[in-house]
Amino acid sequence: MKPATFTTKIDVNLAPKLKNDLEEKGFSLTNPPYTIFSAKKKGVTLALYKSGSLVVQGKDKDEFIEFYLEPEILKTFSYTNPEAFISMTSRIGVDESGKGDFFGPLCIAGLYADEKGIKELISLNIRDSKKISDKSILDLANILKAKFKIAVVRIFPEKYNELYLKFKNLNQLLAWGHTTVISELVEKTSCKNVIIDQFANKSVVASAVKRKGLSIDLEQRTKAEEDPIVAGASIMARAAFLKGLEELSSEYDQKLPKGASSFVIDIGRKIVQKHGPEALEKVAKLHFRTKEAILNGD
Repeated sequence: MKPATFTTKIDVNLAPKLKNDLEEKGFSLTNPPYTIFSAKKKGVTLALYKSGSLVVQGKDKDEFIEFYLEPEILKTFSYTNPEAFISMTSRIGVDESGKGDFFGPLCIAGLYADEKGIKELISLNIRDSKKISDKSILDLANILKAKFKIAVVRIFPEKYNELYLKFKNLNQLLAWGHTTVISELVEKTSCKNVIIDQFANKSVVASAVKRKGLSIDLEQRTKAEEDPIVAGASIMARAAFLKGLEELSSEYDQKLPKGASSFVIDIGRKIVQKHGPEALEKVAKLHFRTKEAILNGD
């Protein structure tokens, strides 16, 4: 099922052609703020912004994109035929969640999919977990868990803080977590193709892979969550983080917020008042500056 809104970027030099074509097709044009123009016709509404962002909505948008926008303006067919632009090679995708959150665990998840599985991920419209609500994350994670081979490492704060002292570097800790997940899925699937979202110099994970004795074809790239398998892994990691945060919230009878904001500091102080400063090492990542703000009253 395709999303209700289609957004893409175009060269603003194409605006005159697009505008002329739309007028010929019977669209009514207006000029709302921040747009080059907006166009509307029964079943399709679109807006071209000065940034070059083009947003298309409406019940007939798919037909408009397939038969006009892609062949005449975009010159690509990734919307109507996404499989043509996504590798069908069996592979393992890995991503993490929780590294920017003071409270809760660090979670790394991996997902394996073959060609059939990749097509299923596409049909489910699996995308980067940061673009999905928490409720939808948990629902999708249940679906993925039932259909795919998954591996998840949840590092709760007490263990996280211990490992951070050992590695003395978050990227080294992340590399350890990634290779642990990769190793488990390689053993489960015998798949050697792995893609991860690059979070540090490539040598960091490459060295961890070597230390683990893994013989794999590893691809590290930025925005890897655009790959449906990595997106699936990001959903599993986020779901694991949300569940872990909820478990800690229940244990300490205090809803623990995400992130590292001033509200997080307020909650941290409540926990210290109620359970003592030693409780922080069991619910939070202590290398964050947030800890000092909580304990010192800054």
